[in-house]
Amino acid sequence: MRQSKTHASSSTKPRVAIAIMAAGKGTRLQSKHPKVLNEVGGKSLLAHVIAAAQQVVAPQNIFAIIGYQAERVRSAVKDTGVQFVVQEPQRGTGHAIMCARRALAGYDHVIVLSGDAPLITPATIAKLRDFHLQHKPAMTILSTELPDPTGYGRLIRKGKSGEVQAVVEEKSCTPAQRKLREINSGFYAFAVQPLFAHIENLKTDNPHAEYYLTDMAEVLRKARQKVLAVKTESPAEILGSNTREELVGLDRKMRRDKCTQLMASGVTIFFPETCVIDADVEVGADTIVEPFVQLLGRTRVGSDCRIRSYSVIQNSEIGDGVLVRPGCVLDEAQVANRASLGPYAHLRPGSEIGEDAHVGNFVETKKTRLGRGSKANHLTYLGDAQIGEGVNIGAGTITCNYDGVNKHKTIIEDQVFVGSDATLVAPVKLGKGSYVGAASCITEDVPADSLALARSKQIVKEGWAKQKRAAKK
Repeated sequence: MRQSKTHASSSTKPRVAIAIMAAGKGTRLQSKHPKVLNEVGGKSLLAHVIAAAQQVVAPQNIFAIIGYQAERVRSAVKDTGVQFVVQEPQRGTGHAIMCARRALAGYDHVIVLSGDAPLITPATIAKLRDFHLQHKPAMTILSTELPDPTGYGRLIRKGKSGEVQAVVEEKSCTPAQRKLREINSGFYAFAVQPLFAHIENLKTDNPHAEYYLTDMAEVLRKARQKVLAVKTESPAEILGSNTREELVGLDRKMRRDKCTQLMASGVTIFFPETCVIDADVEVGADTIVEPFVQLLGRTRVGSDCRIRSYSVIQNSEIGDGVLVRPGCVLDEAQVANRASLGPYAHLRPGSEIGEDAHVGNFVETKKTRLGRGSKANHLTYLGDAQIGEGVNIGAGTITCNYDGVNKHKTIIEDQVFVGSDATLVAPVKLGKGSYVGAASCITEDVPADSLALARSKQIVKEGWAKQKRAAKK
């Protein structure tokens, strides 16, 4: 403990860490995946908890305690900047903190959060921290009151002091204790020195033979240390996800809250219970979102847009005044102001649609920039293409960008007119103001202001069909 004392004496401000329990398998979810990587609101359970914690302490002071499929969990959230502690084997929440002893040695206090409780807010974490620092107990329990506390451990307080005398699991409660509605949330704050001075006194005399952090309340009380509790007025914040039903319930609440938040900021969402809008999505005022729309990931939608039904937009940026007609699919695409899409357009990663441009029905783009005012209105594939301003792409046009080994680029300069059913075999360049005749297969560059025709001459044989029919008789 010399390191902790030295650090505390060198700074008047206590050092606070956050430890997130993220080692469990989640057996009741009936899943082969780590419990904390199950998703609600478009992010993993653990990512939600980390995001809340990062608004209270710096990422380097957050420790995710991982165990089951540890490397997979580490990889999933490594970009958040948090630290990791490996718990191996997994022998309960108390054992998890034992494994973090070395990582926490330089801190004065630690807040313990559950990695499967994604609704916890930064405000509540800060409230737990501030109460703990102000009253200086060895342990502070975050509690709440439930109308029906069935299944939860009850907090037993001591007289007028309000100190916690015990946390009693429901099966061990007396009839009088069962009537208490204040329950243990599983979120705690500890003074690091008394925590590790007494954590070895935890016992494993329970059905799972594990060390439970909850039991530290009794351990510390027996050591004449102070244990307090502070209530959150929002019971939903502590809800975990032990079953698929609970997981879906959390997702439903998170998405309903997201729609409420967006509508309060000026967004119209018709039939919001049908829409799937992820937690990190941003939408500007006066935008209208119709039923059965999905806005996913880090999508940003500007103001005065209309997103029509059955569109799925993921990790994309949409400017102001954009119309997305029904059934469009966007993935990592950028759409500039006043553009229109669809119906049934597909913008794949790397698509950039310019201002006032039109991408119509059954048009697919990939790694393509469509310039200001350009149009591709029907049945077209544009891949690995750079298309200038004021270009018309006729129905059925295809950029042949793949030769079986490598991808190649098509360049179409400003004011080009490409006739219907054209095939542009990359690498190829169409110069400014040029025309491509319908049904042409273009394999060579077209100079500016030229007409390119690449099709066989039409031959008409009069009476041929009549003779063929007669031959069948």
